[in-house]
Amino acid sequence: MYNVPMTIAELLLQPDIAYLLLVGGFLLTLMALLTPGTGVFEVAALFVLLLAGWEVYNLPINGWALGVLLVGVIPFWLAVRRSNNRWYLALSILALVIGSVYLFRGEGLRPAVNPVLAVVVSSLTGIFMWIVTAKTLEAQLSTPTHDLGGLIGAVGVAKTDIHTEGTVFVNMEDWSAQSEEPIPAGSEVRVVGRQGLILEVEPIRSEH
Repeated sequence: MYNVPMTIAELLLQPDIAYLLLVGGFLLTLMALLTPGTGVFEVAALFVLLLAGWEVYNLPINGWALGVLLVGVIPFWLAVRRSNNRWYLALSILALVIGSVYLFRGEGLRPAVNPVLAVVVSSLTGIFMWIVTAKTLEAQLSTPTHDLGGLIGAVGVAKTDIHTEGTVFVNMEDWSAQSEEPIPAGSEVRVVGRQGLILEVEPIRSEH
């Protein structure tokens, strides 16, 4: 009897593949939240999460595990907003691990995901989330020690395209930025205002 090769759809609908895409989508979303303005992580996260959402729709799932995943967003948001509290980050990682492993329904109480795969990916994901998020929050805590008021009038360079969001290099540091008009990457900019840690910039036009 011949083995019939699986189609792409059948391959994607394997619980292990669905699990990897789901975790990958969450990690890309995490990177998009922590490093706004590049556009790369945002697009990649959207694409991977759409694939994962299609798999969740087509595969049998545990409703309670989906609830754990959704609720886990709350402590992560609190960790970002209250950057001195690591307990929120730990709860968020725990919710992601439990919710993603048990999301796809297996036999009885067993998850459909391969246990070895679940242990390895969960461990690496937890370590990655903890280190990246903690380091980013530490950087955010250290930023206010600078004279932020002294940034007004400073000149820098747009590292990405800037409009509603983007990134600029000012005073030897990268900053999130926004502008009233589109500014292409590589342009010289001047800081004209500040909202929290987001700089408001305008393009420097060469005079002829």
